Amino acid sequence: MRLPPDTALVVIDMQHAIDDPRWGPRNNGGAEQAVAALLAAWREAAMPVIHVRHDSVEPGSPYRPGQPMHDFKPEAAPLAGEPVVAKSSGSAFVGTELERLLDDGGQMTLVVCGVLAHNSVDTTVRHAGCLGFRVFVVEDACWSVDVRDRHGRTWPAEAVHALSMAHLDGEYAKIAGTAATLAAVRLTAAQGAWKRQRRAARG
Repeated sequence: MRLPPDTALVVIDMQHAIDDPRWGPRNNGGAEQAVAALLAAWREAAMPVIHVRHDSVEPGSPYRPGQPMHDFKPEAAPLAGEPVVAKSSGSAFVGTELERLLDDGGQMTLVVCGVLAHNSVDTTVRHAGCLGFRVFVVEDACWSVDVRDRHGRTWPAEAVHALSMAHLDGEYAKIAGTAATLAAVRLTAAQGAWKRQRRAARG
């Protein structure tokens, strides 16, 4: 796995609202820590980070602005200067400035994490793939919840997550783990430092 130095980390909907009990059981209990590790690596490498915040227009939604759970989770809180894109639909590209931000920065490779894997992550990744971006999804830095189908069967979060990743893999994105992604970022950072040292040595 190789990442260009302008690869953007896109963190989707990591707000307290996702902890509301209405969502039900989830998988990937360590996903918040994985997201925090990715953010730390991107920041250390001085690579671009974009946060996506869901501003629901549905009454009573915990994602609705003004609700106490609308704020970002501490593991994924933006730092000063990191852009925040506000959306009100599944895809982070609909009605937002995300595509313009990426185009302005010349960023054609995206690494995506956040929630929910079968909802906003899936929709955003599919949209990005259709727009021509090269996309990686970090499967253990996002999660799914149990889903009840129209026949009354409940599909456990782990199965929902696995199928979501399978649908995206190879068609709209490449699926990766946190460990491999962190290794790729460190390699990119090391290569950048080596190139800067060579330029400085040449005077």
